[in-house]
Amino acid sequence: MKRLPALALLLASASAAQAADVGVVGLFPNKAVLVIDGAAPKTYTVGATIAPGMKLIAAGDGGATIEVNGRRQTIALGEHVSRQSGGSDRASVTLPADSRGHFMVQGQINGGSVRMLVDTGATLVAMPASEARRLNIDYKRGRTGFVNTANGVAPAYMVRLDRVKVGDIEIHQVDAMVQEQGLDIILLGMSFLNRTEMRRDGQQMVLTKRF
Repeated sequence: MKRLPALALLLASASAAQAADVGVVGLFPNKAVLVIDGAAPKTYTVGATIAPGMKLIAAGDGGATIEVNGRRQTIALGEHVSRQSGGSDRASVTLPADSRGHFMVQGQINGGSVRMLVDTGATLVAMPASEARRLNIDYKRGRTGFVNTANGVAPAYMVRLDRVKVGDIEIHQVDAMVQEQGLDIILLGMSFLNRTEMRRDGQQMVLTKRF
């Protein structure tokens, strides 16, 4: 019986870490203003413990990097990341629309930081060749095709990305296309989005991992 209080504390700490919902509402050098589980915004300094098992690792223009029980993820300004309780892997992320109604997201491709535009009209994740080179993707080994651009027909290369991560959602083996012309931003297309549940709620889009 003497062990029960310690065990209860341990279980409560694990539950708090798993169920935490984190939103980023402000970013400063080495500081982030976070909303945890719907509470009032609070400013945290890099290195601070946000909740049991959760720590702020970095903060800056690229977003706030949170470590949860040894796993790190970067959350952009205005984004929310939810971790389902009970150990479920059905992670979700809430994306705010910009002034033009577009959904921009800070994420990762093969571990490299990227900024992407959510595009439900794109069959695949599509990226400019300059971004592929920055991410060390040897795209010219991929299957060659062609796309129509404003400047005419341009070559494109079919590749498979090891992993694409948005908030707490990480999906492996994602088909993508690399274009050498006609594209100046990465499009987060349906080869990623089809593996999530998408829900539009006013000026927000919620993505929940399916598989």
